Amino acid sequence: MNEYFLAGFDAGQTQTRCRLSRWHHDQWYPLAEGLGSGVIHLQATNGEKHFEQALLSSFNQAITNAGLAAEKTLISAAAIGASGIEHGTPLQEQAEQLLGSCLHIPVNQCLATGDERVALHGAFPQGAGIVLISGTGMICIGRNDQGEEHRCGGWGWLLDGGGSAQDLGQQGLQLSLRMADGRLSEWPLRQLLWDAINCSTAAEVKALAVQPNFGAAGFARLAPLVVAEAARGDQRAIKIVQHSAISLAEAVEGVAKNLRLSAPRIAGSGGAFQHLQTFQNQIVQAISERLPDARWSKPHGDACDGALQLALAQLNLSSK
Repeated sequence: MNEYFLAGFDAGQTQTRCRLSRWHHDQWYPLAEGLGSGVIHLQATNGEKHFEQALLSSFNQAITNAGLAAEKTLISAAAIGASGIEHGTPLQEQAEQLLGSCLHIPVNQCLATGDERVALHGAFPQGAGIVLISGTGMICIGRNDQGEEHRCGGWGWLLDGGGSAQDLGQQGLQLSLRMADGRLSEWPLRQLLWDAINCSTAAEVKALAVQPNFGAAGFARLAPLVVAEAARGDQRAIKIVQHSAISLAEAVEGVAKNLRLSAPRIAGSGGAFQHLQTFQNQIVQAISERLPDARWSKPHGDACDGALQLALAQLNLSSK
């Protein structure tokens, strides 16, 4: 096989990663990685602008880190896994057009899909497995040995955020308002959360939460405080963490049942899963109660690896 330069993107609501690689003699030669801004839903106000900024900021940083000149580096194919992109929809076509335009490559050498799909291909390049993602948002996707894929969750934080950092933070803030107006007794969690968002009254909390720039990410930033209080024994915080973990266990069970996986391999990813240990422990426990034969597996690679695999596949398709 000839030498190709490939770009793989993992675009979330908080940040976007771009990894550059060279494919030569059937081997990967990693070049560099760059971080850029996050994306919002393409159909949201300024969605395209955010998408383009995320692509270009992360790509240009990767080019710089690789010591390459942007105007002289010809990308052969690219793939992006982005929050909010549903496979097989006009939104996917829109994202692929933007990807091609930003990188100056033909659209048939571009692939855009959901961030869950690149995570699956990164974690399990071959064979069956389930990827559970809990970051700002949540989603679960799996594949069986027949190549069938099924997804549960991830329908947007306004409708289906259970099991995400946003869910943890939002539940905590809701609880704090109940404390503030006397429905529940006062507890340290309320003051911790309000200090974090620089609010001193319930009215200020309400005004902040409805601001366009708060959203899922604003709630998600509060998740570590809720989980830390649960680790210190706050029973109300413990209930929040348990409720969120059960939501993820339901998603994993749904994927396993639809793919007929009785003893699935599961790989966990996302900031909430990876960095909030008390939350992770509750997730593992909730899943073991529903799928006692499930096995936790270390991912073979990450979402950028999966994006690079899909970019290579797209290049092979476009060359036929």
